[in-house]
Amino acid sequence: MVQTICIIGAGTMSSGIAQVAAQSGFNILLYDIDETAFTKAKKNIQSSLEHLHDKQKISAEEEKQALKKIQFSNNINDCFADVIIEAIIEKYEAKVTVFNQLAEINKPDTVFATNTSSLSVSKIQDKIKFPERVIGMHFFNPAQIMKLVEVVKAEKTNEVSVNIILSIARQMNKVPVLCKDSPGFIVNRIARHYYLEAMKLVESRIAIIENVDAVMEASGFKMGPFRLMDLIGIDINLAVSKSIYESFRNEERFKPSSIQIEKVNLHDLGKKTGKGFYTYNS
Repeated sequence: MVQTICIIGAGTMSSGIAQVAAQSGFNILLYDIDETAFTKAKKNIQSSLEHLHDKQKISAEEEKQALKKIQFSNNINDCFADVIIEAIIEKYEAKVTVFNQLAEINKPDTVFATNTSSLSVSKIQDKIKFPERVIGMHFFNPAQIMKLVEVVKAEKTNEVSVNIILSIARQMNKVPVLCKDSPGFIVNRIARHYYLEAMKLVESRIAIIENVDAVMEASGFKMGPFRLMDLIGIDINLAVSKSIYESFRNEERFKPSSIQIEKVNLHDLGKKTGKGFYTYNS
């Protein structure tokens, strides 16, 4: 039975995962090598819980108990848990290194879940001593709100690990969808053209950004592709496009957009920098 979850990384995604897991009764350790990241993480979690309380979705006691269940540490030796969820930079080497470090201090049955949105989970397994315990657990931003979780079974993932991750996702009141490891999994594979075709329309001067978003939102999408890229982070969205493009051996239909590359080069990354495809008040 899973009681403790260690989350690696203290960014926005990690904070959201920590919050929803704590609300679901798990004891949480949020780890980051940079202790200064904890200030923002604590603020984000407290603010989100306060918002839920103000909306009368949780009680004052539930808010208090969720906060009590989250601990913070910049000491990797504290990262001992039933399940490890990694949500760090999208680089194979970083993910492999941290999983192998944590294997040395954890139990033989600890499950290691990567929150990667586009990297091959099977490729991560290849460089790890315990491949059968490695699995994908892809949350969507904001993790404390979005219901979907892609559970990615890689080539060597065992059924025990699959069942554990499906179970804790359901305990978090998420909707887990199991899929095999493949470029972009399900959502990012399908959604790539939501973004790429929208940018092609703008590049070709067929339509302007605002009109593309307006049409898609009028069609029933909660957010148009450009507003959504601004929310996700244009740099993050571009990284996923590049990863899928490379995985499909530079197939033209997955080629990253020049206007997105230009935004990243200018560091106009969306809401988090105050400017992306749109401009935001600080």
